[in-house]
Amino acid sequence: MPYSLSLALAAAAVTFALTPAVIASARRAGALDHPGPRRIHREPVPTLGGLALAVAVLGVAWAARLLPGPAGALDVKPLLGLTLAALPMVALGVVDDLRGVGPWAKLLIQTSAAMVLVLFGYGVPLLTNPFNGSFHSGALNIPLTVAWVLVVTNSINLIDGLDGLASGAVMIAAATMWWVGRSHGDFYVMFISALLIGGTLGFLRYNFPPARIFMGDTGSQFLGLTLAAVSLLENQKGTAAVTLLLPLVALAVPIVDGSASFLRRLLRGAPVFHGDVGHIHHRLLRLGLSPRKALFALWGVCALCGAMAVLLSALPRSAAAPLAFALGFALFVALVWVRMLDRRRERGGG
Repeated sequence: MPYSLSLALAAAAVTFALTPAVIASARRAGALDHPGPRRIHREPVPTLGGLALAVAVLGVAWAARLLPGPAGALDVKPLLGLTLAALPMVALGVVDDLRGVGPWAKLLIQTSAAMVLVLFGYGVPLLTNPFNGSFHSGALNIPLTVAWVLVVTNSINLIDGLDGLASGAVMIAAATMWWVGRSHGDFYVMFISALLIGGTLGFLRYNFPPARIFMGDTGSQFLGLTLAAVSLLENQKGTAAVTLLLPLVALAVPIVDGSASFLRRLLRGAPVFHGDVGHIHHRLLRLGLSPRKALFALWGVCALCGAMAVLLSALPRSAAAPLAFALGFALFVALVWVRMLDRRRERGGG
């Protein structure tokens, strides 16, 4: 615990120190998020905040790996793989924040980053039956790994529409993975998770509503990839109750909201990669919650999902799967209920 705390504090301090410089640089470069129909801010806000997060997380990780200490004994291969996968994702985010990038180009870079992780040993080598037995994924390892990276990365990107929401959701999910890694004796999972906790905590000082800076695609791409990589490291141990169940539960809010957005646009015949105002945070704001109240409500749900993931890690498979399905159903019902209230408001019925 003391070493993880030191890592988290170091990442928080670096992010806290670098973010003001990123704010100034973003203003000079014209990397600003302007007010619009899908925005809640009234003045242009600098983006590129993900640069501070990436430098903090990767910089402290490499410093800890090279300096004397527990991290010095870690295998360098996973950290090198994460770094090489993260660099093109950060570059993609910077270009997107400055002048925009098409959705297919994004998917290409994200897929390439996922393949880099595969080359460095990340993956889903074991598929665990929720009720009994396990089997090796074999040829499914690569498509499953790519799909997981795409789902997590784009879910974080889609939920990044309310000040502090994406950074807080990642911090809670990372704390969940840290705890699970600790219970399983997986120091590498604890190592990266602690850095994510610290980096997002330091960034929240500037990203809490009203935000002085947004993480932008630079941050959502980096954080999504890194969180996906941590969950793949945890899965490699074969210690999870069911394959990828824990990160699925810990990230239930962004994944469910992102999936619902994708299906909503698909059913309406709208471009699936174009933004809209149907996300859960948009609906909560329209129902009268202030940005801070909506943020705390969604953080609370994220924390509940994280606690459920920790509980699932301690349960036998036969109990973990039904509980996870029940949680997923409860989230679905909650989303439908909020949507119904929003539609009633639109019709003027309440």
